[in-house]
Amino acid sequence: MTANNSNEAGDQQQAQVPALFTPLTIRGVTLKNRIVIAPMCQYSAQDGFVNTWHVQHIGSRIVGGASLFIVEATAVVPEGRISINDLGIWKDEHIEGFKNIADFAHSQNAHIGIQLAHSGRKGSTVRLWEANGRDAVSNEDGGFDVVGPSNVPYDEFHKIPHELSLEEVEGVIESFVSAAKRAVAAGFDVIEIHGAHGYLLHSFYSPKSNFRTDKYGGSFENRTRLIVEVCERVRAVIPQEMPLFTRLSATDYVEDGWTVDDHVELSKLLKNVGVDLIDCSSGGNVPAKLSPFTNYQVPYAERVINEAGLLAGAVGMITDPIKANQIVEERRGDIVLIGRAVLREPFWPIQAAKALGHKVETAPQYKYGFWGYF
Repeated sequence: MTANNSNEAGDQQQAQVPALFTPLTIRGVTLKNRIVIAPMCQYSAQDGFVNTWHVQHIGSRIVGGASLFIVEATAVVPEGRISINDLGIWKDEHIEGFKNIADFAHSQNAHIGIQLAHSGRKGSTVRLWEANGRDAVSNEDGGFDVVGPSNVPYDEFHKIPHELSLEEVEGVIESFVSAAKRAVAAGFDVIEIHGAHGYLLHSFYSPKSNFRTDKYGGSFENRTRLIVEVCERVRAVIPQEMPLFTRLSATDYVEDGWTVDDHVELSKLLKNVGVDLIDCSSGGNVPAKLSPFTNYQVPYAERVINEAGLLAGAVGMITDPIKANQIVEERRGDIVLIGRAVLREPFWPIQAAKALGHKVETAPQYKYGFWGYF
């Protein structure tokens, strides 16, 4: 075979790589494929610390073939936990446990991120599998006071939040900044700011939960000010080569609430302060009746890509590798975030490769399990 023929064969082979398994470079990080494990709360920590459950949960999915694992919503302050068993990164002592996990991810040629979060008015609840995650935990039983933009609770099952003062809002921003510094020290490759699902940052930008009259309330600009400031100040203290993601809820699913048009406009503001990718989710800020279906949130990512000119992640009941590949191929999402499917099957990425006729490397300790698989 001539050199030219050899190059042509190589080009043909490269062209046959499914879109889902093409690399993506974001700042200084190159993801080996477009499959990302979405943050999924495990409600299994004590005082915010990583333990052996988190080690096995994260480690087993890292060897499953995804390019990036994003650690679950991790509280930037104790009162920023959803349940009292959430992970935390509000003190330096939390760093070591995360560093061990990050080191393992890197040893497997994978990247690891962390989702920094503040639960706001939806905090201090029981774990998801207890009373459907609705009941509040009293302070006497280890719970805590919750905070929000206004003193309006999420529903009758949640605590009435304390309305944050301007000084306390500044304290929230500083908590995100300090947590980001710890995330860098722990060796994370990506930081994601959690601004969705009715937690603190979402509750500020939605008109259904923010009734303030100061610079953080009222107009679209004022309501989005907090999340923009958090992202801007986090961007300023992390390495230039480190990607910054933000998860947003694209709609409140109720009349006079947050809309998809608002979602696109906020994405533009976040792009201007250095956010690299919008992880496009929806809902969670006010009780609303939803009927989720496969790929139901993908259009929110597509609009961010086309109208905000920003990378976007598609998420939401994506389980079929063929459809996941089409999302990337048609650029309806730059990455696909897989959640519940990998709870059922940690090796979903490897199975996706097989379904798409593509061979991927597996951990050498597991290779014999895949002999004859591809």
